[in-house]
Amino acid sequence: MKARLILEDGTVFHGRAFGYLKETVGEVVFNTGMTGYQEVLTDPSYYGQIVTMTYPLIGNYGINLDDMQSKKAKVKGFIVREKCNNPSNWRCEFELDTYLKENRILGLEGIDTRALTKIIRNSGTMKGIITVRELTDSQIKLKLDGFNNKTAVKEVTSSDVHVVDGEGLHIAVIDYGIKQNIIDSFNDRGCKLTIFPANAKAEDILSVNPDGIFLSNGPGDPKDIPDSIEEIRKLIGKKPITGICLGHQLLALALNGNTEKLKFGHRGANHPVKDMSTGKIMITSQNHGYVVTNDGLPEDVEITHINMNDNTIEGMKHKAYKIYSIQFHPEACPGPYDTDGIFDEFIEIMNNKGGNVNA
Repeated sequence: MKARLILEDGTVFHGRAFGYLKETVGEVVFNTGMTGYQEVLTDPSYYGQIVTMTYPLIGNYGINLDDMQSKKAKVKGFIVREKCNNPSNWRCEFELDTYLKENRILGLEGIDTRALTKIIRNSGTMKGIITVRELTDSQIKLKLDGFNNKTAVKEVTSSDVHVVDGEGLHIAVIDYGIKQNIIDSFNDRGCKLTIFPANAKAEDILSVNPDGIFLSNGPGDPKDIPDSIEEIRKLIGKKPITGICLGHQLLALALNGNTEKLKFGHRGANHPVKDMSTGKIMITSQNHGYVVTNDGLPEDVEITHINMNDNTIEGMKHKAYKIYSIQFHPEACPGPYDTDGIFDEFIEIMNNKGGNVNA
């Protein structure tokens, strides 16, 4: 079936629809990963976004039940140059088209994804509509104006408190849209996790007496959830705190720092990041549209990691409190394993009996 992508700047791409054939609106972004489309589809951090894969052939190894990062697909739409109709892999359980149908996600194939990526790269991320019908200018404007992603965290967080058993450290996890592999990475190290929804109160989190607190990844603008920032502020100095991605941004805001939106974000599995303490360059998996800025960070916050592409902040530690957070994804789904040891660093901080994370 014929379909169109209509960007808010008026650009139109003509292609073919697949998956669930119902119109969708979202923020159009691109991901440069060569593999990992299943993890992208199920990553809650993509909630509200129409994701364009820059790698030209998608779906060639199918979909399986083991690599899901959440219980269902979270993207608003999925754009590929070419969809593979005959996947070949011993782990394949579904075809991409079947999976999108079951999850009510509209896909678009057959467009020039390189041209679309260049538009986003040059003009920045923008709203878009994938539609299988003709729309008037007024309908397009109404749909684009009506879309926002301000409630994204509320849509993807846990509905209640639940426990993942382990014999080691007890970590209180605040779920802003946590990926399954973050849970697995802590659990593989023996940690017990008590997972709280995003609207959890500081006193409830402290009531389980955890060894440390972890702030998860998630979608959207961190400034859209000011109540969460206030609750994090109440936790500072009470327990060791670590965070990834949105959790890192929220922590910076709780420390009276600032965040800003990137022009087109960092999304892919090949982003070079420098560890400032060792000088080592790591290849990282990333998925974020916002970053922590230099302005406003207190003097006792040390920048630990820098993005080598644009010099944005990728990690920070506090010199007085046991606080350590990073922007990239050490659980690497999809992506390399250069940064897997970050989880061991998190655990070392939570095991540290001193007040200083560097002690």
